[in-house]
Amino acid sequence: MGNTLPQPGQQIVVGMSGGVDSSVTAHLLKQHGCRVTGLFMVNWTEDEAGYCSAAEDFQDARRVAEHLDIPLIRVDFAADYRARVFQQFLDDYQAGKTPNPDVLCNREVKFQPFREYALRLGADGIATGHYARIEHRDDGPHLMRSVTEDKDQTYFLSAVRREQLEKVFFPLGGYDKPAVRAMARDIGLDVHRKKDSTGICFIGERAFRAFLAQYLKDAPGDIVDEGGQFIGQHPGLHHFTLGQRKGLHIGGRRGAAEAPWYVVAKDAPRRRLMASQDPNHPLIMHRRLATAPFHWINRPARLDRPLLARIRHRQGLQTCHIESVADDGSLIVGFDNAQRAAAPGQYLALYDGMACLGSGELRDPPPPA
Repeated sequence: MGNTLPQPGQQIVVGMSGGVDSSVTAHLLKQHGCRVTGLFMVNWTEDEAGYCSAAEDFQDARRVAEHLDIPLIRVDFAADYRARVFQQFLDDYQAGKTPNPDVLCNREVKFQPFREYALRLGADGIATGHYARIEHRDDGPHLMRSVTEDKDQTYFLSAVRREQLEKVFFPLGGYDKPAVRAMARDIGLDVHRKKDSTGICFIGERAFRAFLAQYLKDAPGDIVDEGGQFIGQHPGLHHFTLGQRKGLHIGGRRGAAEAPWYVVAKDAPRRRLMASQDPNHPLIMHRRLATAPFHWINRPARLDRPLLARIRHRQGLQTCHIESVADDGSLIVGFDNAQRAAAPGQYLALYDGMACLGSGELRDPPPPA
């Protein structure tokens, strides 16, 4: 096993969000003998009371830094975020995809301008509060799953470029969340009680549909059943993803069962949404999935052997194998069990045991073999 922590005495810049995870990360590194500086990233500057918690989070980070007796700097990466993440987020929704900005944020902001900024300060490395591990071996960094499977965050890190993982450390990869909260409580950090952040960082607790409406115009269309019969209307395809149940507002239909409806297909040219009362409709159940050109963090010498995969965060690992690799590097991956609602714009991450090999953005599934 390679080094998972920096050497004592090294200067490490910790991305501090004001939450318990990054706070304990800073504590562990200082306890390890590192010279620690906290860095609070501002990724969204919209001033909407009740929506953006950045000001409150910064004050939490400042109090933690004072308690740990470490310096804290505040850096505005909002321009990078809007150009590299948010614009792609909007473009993908406009194209009918279901984007994952958290994956892009890690690759384009946290491990790009943040890492570069810290190294320009003279840091020997950076650290964050992700539940994952990096083993720094002679052949380079290897991204490894957290020892706590239900908190593992390697899915969100799977698109980070290999060179971006150099000089990066994840001290929480060997802990579970209760242990982290207990540690924060024992060292006197008030954030040990702070609620975990949920959702996309720039959206906060606001209604997602209302937020999206500020940037994308609604384009209403029909909702139809499997036979093409009209059963309702939708405000815009970008508000829906495959497998979605809520928000369809389909009333009782003559001849239909008293059961919920699910999105099973999106027809962008005709602005139509197809819905079914079968939660496992064949249109959203696939044993073969296709990716865009795959991003390898570490590519195995052999691809013709069983691997593991997940197509969403916290999904249990699924057994699979690579069926083909195209000239552009895109993959077709076969699964032992059918995967439900694999939405284009999300990511398929591959694993070899504990190692996360990388990921590729999902495309429309290929036809059955």
